[in-house]
Amino acid sequence: MPQAPMPEFSSSVKLKYVKLGYQYLVNHFLSFLLIPIMAVIAVELLRMGPEEILNVWNSLQFDLVQVLCSSFFIIFISTVYFMSKPRTVYLVDYSCYKPPVTCRVPFATFMEHSRLILKDKPKSVEFQMRILERSGLGEETCLPPAIHYIPPTPTMDAARSEAQMVIFTAMDDLFNKTGLKPKDVDILIVNCSLFSPTPSLSAMVINKYKLRSNIKSFNLSGMGCSAGLISVDIASDLLQVHPNSNAIIVSTEIITPNYYKGNERAMLLPNCLFRMGAAAILMSNRRSDRWRAKYKLCHLVRTHRGADDKSYYCVYEQEDKEAHIGINLSKDLMAIAGEALKANITTIGPLVLPASEQLLFLSSLIGRKIFNPKWKPYIPDFKLAFEHFCIHAGGRAVIDELQKNLQLSGEHVEASRMTLHRFGNTSSSSLWYELSYIESKGRMRRGDRVWQIAFGSGFKCNSAVWKCNRTIKTPKDGPWFDCIDRYPVFIPEVVKL
Repeated sequence: MPQAPMPEFSSSVKLKYVKLGYQYLVNHFLSFLLIPIMAVIAVELLRMGPEEILNVWNSLQFDLVQVLCSSFFIIFISTVYFMSKPRTVYLVDYSCYKPPVTCRVPFATFMEHSRLILKDKPKSVEFQMRILERSGLGEETCLPPAIHYIPPTPTMDAARSEAQMVIFTAMDDLFNKTGLKPKDVDILIVNCSLFSPTPSLSAMVINKYKLRSNIKSFNLSGMGCSAGLISVDIASDLLQVHPNSNAIIVSTEIITPNYYKGNERAMLLPNCLFRMGAAAILMSNRRSDRWRAKYKLCHLVRTHRGADDKSYYCVYEQEDKEAHIGINLSKDLMAIAGEALKANITTIGPLVLPASEQLLFLSSLIGRKIFNPKWKPYIPDFKLAFEHFCIHAGGRAVIDELQKNLQLSGEHVEASRMTLHRFGNTSSSSLWYELSYIESKGRMRRGDRVWQIAFGSGFKCNSAVWKCNRTIKTPKDGPWFDCIDRYPVFIPEVVKL
């Protein structure tokens, strides 16, 4: 009589619960160790009785000099610890620019302009149409007024006008939200990768708001879509050495002077993906801001792969054969981004992952090194370390790749996909539109941890970890206010134009 097949182990034993039990055991190992010790001590004290305990106490001999020396030593160590402890840096609030409906670029409008501008280059028009169909962008993304002209008018005045429109609107909103007065700003950092006029954009902000003459101002350019987190890193470092201070960061990308009018396919991609946007962020190390701040900065890790030639050239500004300037995106971009992400994860993993995941990862690494190199490497479960993920909305392929590599669910990447759909790739400010989406959905609770991941030219992968300081109420304004009820939306693989 044939034997019945053995039931599959994975179906008879719920491996998920086995893993959960393992994680709980490892993460609470010290607690499990201390509980029996404390129980033994409590039983022993109960057995001794009050009189015997009092006799033991009286038998102890305390020398006044020893007590004073011990007290001084404890006070000294405590003082050194608290003085050397890094200052806590808070994200008080932020504001995202919402373009007017007059700047909206539906697919039909974009393609009509492409056909008129590239009327002698039908293959380039067809290429842009295929990219747009698979881009993940929606019908409400916006381009600046100068790009709406046929042909576009990317003049210096038009670029300055766009910069003033997006930066000043975001900053005005931030001042209104926080009640901060311009003369009270201590540090100003502006990052814009491709538009770097003289005087700088930071000088433009100082002139507009009549900021103090002793303000510490910085202007970052050429650092790509990850420049927003680089600005956060600089602000955090400055706030460590300047007590009782605040910092305003402005992250944007000015589209007007960077619209590519040539015929190179690798340089036409940014036209299809990049859209206008900006964010203004207020950070502070003041204890008085602790109670109203939204988030606390926990970690920031920067990875730079510029020493490798392929990484350096994968996002490269250059002229084509007809002397049109544009950004060349390499076909190896996703592979290079993956390598940069691996390096970044290697650094940030030990800082954020629970002990259970670190042990599994270490066991996998040792097993592959010693026993069998072909063993599948263990991918840490970052969902145990974070409740929310803000992945740079650089394009559908970027989000897909990170969702696959980090084994994230659709809900974890929802903010990134919906931001790409509603606002397009707004470069360094996209992370803040994603954070605003999570808040607008009412999902941010006190103690929640957020992981922001951004990629940029060079090639860079930067990530920041924030901890929510208070439960955030659904905002009554912001970029998502009038459309959040429509989201999430279904985004097909291909939108036929």
